[in-house]
Amino acid sequence: MKPESSTEGISREVLASLVLLAAAVLALVLANSPLHDAYERFLATNVQLGVAPFALTKEIHHWINDGLMVIFFLVVGLEIKREVIRGALSKPAAAMLPIVGAIGGMVVPALIYASVNWSNPEALRGWAIPAATDIAFAVGVVALLGRRVPPTLKVFLLALAIIDDLGAILIIAFFYTSELSYQALGLATAGVGALALLNYFNVMRTLPYLVVGAFVWLCVLKSGVHATVAGVITALMIPLSSPKKGVDGPLPALEHALSPFVSFIIMPVFALANAGLSFSGMSTNDMLSQIPIGIALGLFLGKALGIYGAVRGLIASGLGDMPHGASRRQLFGTAILGGIGFTMSLFIGQLAFPDPDTTAEVRLGVIIGSLLSAVAGYVVLVTSQGGPASGFEKQQ
Repeated sequence: MKPESSTEGISREVLASLVLLAAAVLALVLANSPLHDAYERFLATNVQLGVAPFALTKEIHHWINDGLMVIFFLVVGLEIKREVIRGALSKPAAAMLPIVGAIGGMVVPALIYASVNWSNPEALRGWAIPAATDIAFAVGVVALLGRRVPPTLKVFLLALAIIDDLGAILIIAFFYTSELSYQALGLATAGVGALALLNYFNVMRTLPYLVVGAFVWLCVLKSGVHATVAGVITALMIPLSSPKKGVDGPLPALEHALSPFVSFIIMPVFALANAGLSFSGMSTNDMLSQIPIGIALGLFLGKALGIYGAVRGLIASGLGDMPHGASRRQLFGTAILGGIGFTMSLFIGQLAFPDPDTTAEVRLGVIIGSLLSAVAGYVVLVTSQGGPASGFEKQQ
C-alpha cells in the first residue's frame, strides 16, 4: 500500500469536511423548501433486502442509520486497533493526555446537559448527545489551519477523537439498548467466536472476516443491541500484522480502501438523512427549550472546559506534558474544536429520541453547538502563537 503523504492527507481531510458540510447544508435546504414533503417521503420509503423468509424490510432512513453506519463504525474500530497497537495510543505515556482529555470531554458535557434537563426525566435520555466529537469536522478544521497548529496538537486531537468514538460506542452498547433477544444475542456471540478463531489461526484474507461480520451484524440487529456495535467488534478481530515478519495483515489495506468511501459517501449520506431541520413553525420558545440548550451548552462549553481542564490538570500534576511547540491558547482552541459533535451527536440523538418532534430539537442543539465550537475554535487557533518546546516530544 502506497503511503499517503502529509499533504495528501490534509487535502483529503479538508475535502471530506467540505463534502460533509455541503451535505448538511443541502439537508437544511431540502427541509425548508417546497421539496420538504418529498424529502421526508423518500427517507420513509420501505426497502426490502433479501428473499422471504430471510428478508429485512426497513425505511431508507433506518437502512442508513443501521446499515451504512456499520461500515463507518467498522473503520472507527480499525483506526482504534491501529492506534492502540502502532500509533499515538501505543505508548502509555503518550496516550495518557488524549485519554484523560477524552474522559473530561465526555463527562463535563453530560453533566451540563443533565443539569439543564434535571427536571425532565424523559429529556435526561439525551445526556450522551453532547459527549461525542466528530472526527471529520474537527480534524478538517485543524487541517484548514495548516502550519498554524503544531503537529503534536493534530495528533492529540485525532487520538482524542478516536478515544471519544470508543466511549460513544460503549455508551450506545450499554445505555441505548432496547429489549434483548437472547437467541439472537447467542447467535451473535457464536459469530464473534468464529471471528476470534479466524484471528487465532492467522487467516490473512479479508473476505472471511467480512462474511462472518455481516452475520454478526444481522444477529446484533435482531438482538436489541444497536447493530453498529457489530462493526467495531469485527474490526477488532481483523489482524493488523501477518505472522511473516515485516508483513502487514489485512487491516491496513481494508482501512485504506474503506476510509474514502466512509468520508465521501457514508458520512455525507448520513448528514443528508439526519441534518434536515425544518424551521417552519419553530418559535423562540422551541429554540430555548431544555433539550437544544442542554446539547448546545454541553458541546460548546462542556467540551472545551472538560477537555482543557482535564488535560491542564494532568500537566499540572506532572503526569503529562504540554504538546511540543504548543501554547496554552492553542491547546484551548483545540479543546473547543472537540465540541464539534455533528455526526456522532446526531447519531446518538436518534437513539435517545426516536420521536420526530424531539428529533428536531436534537438537530437544533447539535447544529448550534457544533457551529459555535467550529467558529470559536478556529478563531482562537488562527489568532494564537506557538509555545516553547516542551516535554511532549519525549513521548513521540
